[in-house]
Amino acid sequence: MDVLPSAALAAASAAAPRRPPGAVGATQRTPLRPDLLHPALWLGHQLGRQVDVAVPSGFDVLDEQLPGGGWPRRALTELLLPHPGIGEIRLLGACLASTQRAGRLVMLFDPPADLSTWALARLGLDVEQLLVISTRSRVIAGSDTLWALEQALKSGHVGAVLAWLPPRLRTERLRRLQLAAQAHDGPAFVFREVAAAQRPTAAPLRLGLRAAGADRLAVRVLKRRGPLLETPLHVELPAVLSAAAWQRAQEAGADLTNAGASQGPGLRAATFVNLG
Repeated sequence: MDVLPSAALAAASAAAPRRPPGAVGATQRTPLRPDLLHPALWLGHQLGRQVDVAVPSGFDVLDEQLPGGGWPRRALTELLLPHPGIGEIRLLGACLASTQRAGRLVMLFDPPADLSTWALARLGLDVEQLLVISTRSRVIAGSDTLWALEQALKSGHVGAVLAWLPPRLRTERLRRLQLAAQAHDGPAFVFREVAAAQRPTAAPLRLGLRAAGADRLAVRVLKRRGPLLETPLHVELPAVLSAAAWQRAQEAGADLTNAGASQGPGLRAATFVNLG
């Protein structure tokens, strides 16, 4: 005796979903791609995308290797330096100049030495519109810098931020800055010592920089939303020395990686020698 009448079996068979010819077992489905579900997701072999439009660095060789094709917004970019003045400002010059042209503020926190206004102007920056915050003369300078930086990132009124962080910064402090940067509609750069590469970071993008010549910088991608990059990138930096100054430096045998440090008056609000 059948469990179900023949009419019921026929109705159930008609209602069942039909498989395409050649299908075996369960219905086949197209594999999901995480990168199409949300911009914050990506496959291990590909560069991640950005929710916001990235800011071009001005260097094609670098933009090709940065997720989103440029400097990220709403996130920290960590730059590790052996010492200041190797070309890090020239690396960021195009980004900072475009931020100013868009009518947005550029803030610098605790530059380590005199800023050369002449060299900054050669990079296309309006020096009078730079806001420099200095806390190094205070007893608790490191804490002041981090507090001021965090407030600036949260404010929503800043276009680009550069900050020279105190050494041996604790991981939880950097995590707080990254959380604050998520409210910042613009690039945020923090400079740290090379030894920080041995410690974890909350910053989605970490680059190691070293001088590779008078107007050349070697950039190693230490962390990014994407696959590892084994070999460093070589970036040709814009020259800030005049032809005459370059000739005098060559004749004197000067270190041209730091040439231009004494060009023009410095900003009184903070200091930065060796603009690089």
